Amino acid sequence: MWITERDSVDVENERRPGGRGEAEMPCWCQSTPLHPRHLTLLTREVCIRVVSTFTVYYSLLYGLLLTAVPFPELCMFANFILNVRVRLVHCDVLPHRLNLEPPVSAVETSPSPSSNGTGLLSLPWEIVTQIASHLPAQCVINVLPQVCQTLGKLGEDRLALQLRAQKLSGPAASFPVGPKEDFDWSKACLEMEQLIGCWTGHENQAERQEEAAGGVNSENLVDMQLDVDLNGAAEAGEENVQVQSQNASDSPHLIASSSTSSPLEHIILPSGHIADVNCVLLLGGEEALCVSGSRDRNVNLWDLREGPRGKLMHTLTGCGSISTHRGWVWCLASSGPLLASGSFDSTIRLWDLEAGGAERRLIQCKAAVLCLSCERDTVLAGSHDQKLSIFDTRAADPLVKSLHLHGDAVLCLAADDQYILSGSKDRTVALFDRRAGKLLQKVKLSSYLLSLSYSGREVWAGDNRGLAHTFSMHNSSLTPVSQFTVHRSLVTGVHYSPGALYTCSSDRTIKVHLPCAPPKTLCTLHHQAGVNGLSIEGGTLAIASGDMNVEVWRHRCEESESI
Repeated sequence: MWITERDSVDVENERRPGGRGEAEMPCWCQSTPLHPRHLTLLTREVCIRVVSTFTVYYSLLYGLLLTAVPFPELCMFANFILNVRVRLVHCDVLPHRLNLEPPVSAVETSPSPSSNGTGLLSLPWEIVTQIASHLPAQCVINVLPQVCQTLGKLGEDRLALQLRAQKLSGPAASFPVGPKEDFDWSKACLEMEQLIGCWTGHENQAERQEEAAGGVNSENLVDMQLDVDLNGAAEAGEENVQVQSQNASDSPHLIASSSTSSPLEHIILPSGHIADVNCVLLLGGEEALCVSGSRDRNVNLWDLREGPRGKLMHTLTGCGSISTHRGWVWCLASSGPLLASGSFDSTIRLWDLEAGGAERRLIQCKAAVLCLSCERDTVLAGSHDQKLSIFDTRAADPLVKSLHLHGDAVLCLAADDQYILSGSKDRTVALFDRRAGKLLQKVKLSSYLLSLSYSGREVWAGDNRGLAHTFSMHNSSLTPVSQFTVHRSLVTGVHYSPGALYTCSSDRTIKVHLPCAPPKTLCTLHHQAGVNGLSIEGGTLAIASGDMNVEVWRHRCEESESI
């Protein structure tokens, strides 16, 4: 915390005639705005000047204290300032060496916050940006704006955020995979750093336990029998659908469990199903609720805030029914308080979560419902009869439109207020414009998709061969970008956001990646049963597994962290 002997000598040299004083300071160290490519030329000289004075250290801490920034943040800044010279001297990552957008002019990137004094803000803006690059994105984006308006601009520096994201994903990776225009760089950096901090500790443990167990033999993998499920169960009808159950005591456990030092805790929700869990959905404020659908024909509602392992609130049932549906529950979707469940009994049931899960209405379809999406008061459903149906939950006759976009069962879909994306077993992906009411494009693939997720202009999807496909959405056009092998069997679930990618598979693994090309896998969790689906909300991960369990990874509560 104190100035070293060498720093004291540097200070004396500053004061002596002929030393490194202002009279002999090179012209490029003055307040003239600098191009980022000249940064390394400035590093050594400026670092000595920064660390050899108390002004920077105390001015920054004083600003943070005035804004009541938490003590850990103050310690982090103090640590950083004391080591800034070493870090900057060894920093040689320049924009022109990376595949990034070209920097804007020096005048635009160098606002020169303060031309007088010797504080942090008197430095050229490029140096301030480099200093901030060593701080966590959370501090730069959320904390520095509380210090002053000028430092708050660091979190809006597009080029600096690009450099940060490139450093996290690695020099050999391409990020983002889709278009860079209108990409949310702030959110991406926050999510990437949070993902790395939470999940990298699980990787070595998973590998050690996999080696101890002798590894997973790919020849013994039991893939989900999609053809049997879709054709057999759907054609058999509601009376002949059999519940495949086993004793809860026989269900295998997850091989890789979180350690006590991990920021995440792993819990298995209390036994609530007597057959494979097909789908899971996290919802409610602060990941308060979890919904699961199973082949036992029931939808269970869990409260994750009750007790250390959560609590089963109740099983959703309609009036006069003993189960939620009369066939396998295959998909779930929600919008606000509205929850929709789709089943092989060819129905969609709507539930009101604000009323404790009371049934709102039933929508009768003509075939097994295989995928759902909710947007406000609209429910989209993909079914086994090759149709994509749009329903208005407020209307007496809910069917608005039935679209025949595919030549086989519709297995997955994703939607927003403008587009609908659907994947089918006919090995096509369709892009439908909701506002124009027309099909814009169909893309033919060599495999069929089972899961879809998109945010902004980037789409990620998982197929039946263990591949993750990426697409770019631009000017109402869907363009295939690339495909990567992420699993050894069906990719049953995928979740994408600007800085995070989760996938799960019937090969008994769940993987956490950075969404770059190729995906950078941070962690692989090995399971002893196939994983049928996943849900992500606020950093919490929930999976639906073939051993009748719902498992959750979430941030440890403050009480458990302090113990």
